Amino acid sequence: MKQLTFAPRHHQLTNINTWTPDSRWLAFDVRPSGASFTGETIEQVNVETGELDVIYRAAQGAHVGVVTVNPQKAQYVFIHGPENPDESWRYDFHHRRGVLVEKGKATNLDAMDITPPFTPGALRGGSHVHVFSPDGEWLSFTYNDHVLHELDPKLDLRNIGVALPFGPVNPDIDHPREYAGSRWCALVSRTTPTPRPGSDEINRAYEEGWVGNNGYLKADGSRQRRALAFIGDTLSTRGEKVPELFIVDLPQEEAVWRQASPGSAVSLPAPPAGVMQRRLTFTHARRYPGLATVPRHWARSNPQGSEIAFLMKDDNGVAQLWLISPEGGEPRQLTCGEGVQSAFNWHPSGDAIGFVQQNRIVLCDAHTGNITPLTPVQENEISSDAVVFSPDGEKVAWMQETAGFRQLWMTSTRR
Repeated sequence: MKQLTFAPRHHQLTNINTWTPDSRWLAFDVRPSGASFTGETIEQVNVETGELDVIYRAAQGAHVGVVTVNPQKAQYVFIHGPENPDESWRYDFHHRRGVLVEKGKATNLDAMDITPPFTPGALRGGSHVHVFSPDGEWLSFTYNDHVLHELDPKLDLRNIGVALPFGPVNPDIDHPREYAGSRWCALVSRTTPTPRPGSDEINRAYEEGWVGNNGYLKADGSRQRRALAFIGDTLSTRGEKVPELFIVDLPQEEAVWRQASPGSAVSLPAPPAGVMQRRLTFTHARRYPGLATVPRHWARSNPQGSEIAFLMKDDNGVAQLWLISPEGGEPRQLTCGEGVQSAFNWHPSGDAIGFVQQNRIVLCDAHTGNITPLTPVQENEISSDAVVFSPDGEKVAWMQETAGFRQLWMTSTRR
């Protein structure tokens, strides 16, 4: 084990894509906690030398956080709060944007247009947890809508979106909080404020993950090049929230995406016609229905795109890892006994999954479920937010309370 940061402040890792492609730098922000948003810098630490580097410093009262790295090059993306916040426009789910930094230059990821007629390719609210696809070309994010929030906060439903490699998007600037963006953005999930109990309808889409480094193989042998798995909140026949796993196949063609609806004054933006989400899990009849919400986790596919991992309680009420094909079918329980105490990630080989168990970092064999501890049980608490492998698969990093602050730690994956 090796402690990577030592300054008397908190350091926050995002749940995936925190390493530079050369496996030498680990990117982080300095929020006091994952639930706060008061950090002013995006930084990285060299895991070999301990050198610290400030990637971006916010100005004009803005704050930044939740940084991820392009898997193919030293390009960073993170949440940026509003400059010069005031009573009418302060940081919130629907008041934030993505910012890209490459070679010291910062550009907006998504455009903002909140005055009708709305601009295709622009958003009308805030984007969050921006994650590059494995090839570094597309990005996914979660989204909340300012326009509907102003109309009725109950209509501002969490959704999943993508930022696509064509742009820029330049809306007419009719409001001081509007701005241009470098990527074309569109939503890919469909939500409704009032899902029908017992149906596949959802009122919230979140915690998404890219499927496979190169998509996945369909049953007919064709390859779906891009897809996102995510959690969607359904309602049971008794009207109770039941989170289930969903997937959405994404078309490649630019022309298709340009047909996505930017929404109206009374409706959310919508995916292009034909882009439909598909439900993968059906847990309403289980003793503990739904995917586990504690610990917080994100749907994660293996690099091969053949299995998607998620957390669900066993019949004893313990959160365990389960695997399912992108085509659906019965999920396979991978862990048993002690359960999983954190978000998780696949090792780059696709042969193992890393997470926290009994306050130690462990590797779980993705075929057998066998557990290999990578650290001893720790006296100080390990954060459940992130366990992240380096691209070369040689190292794994996490956050741990140390001398009163959340510090970054690393260990080798070799045992």
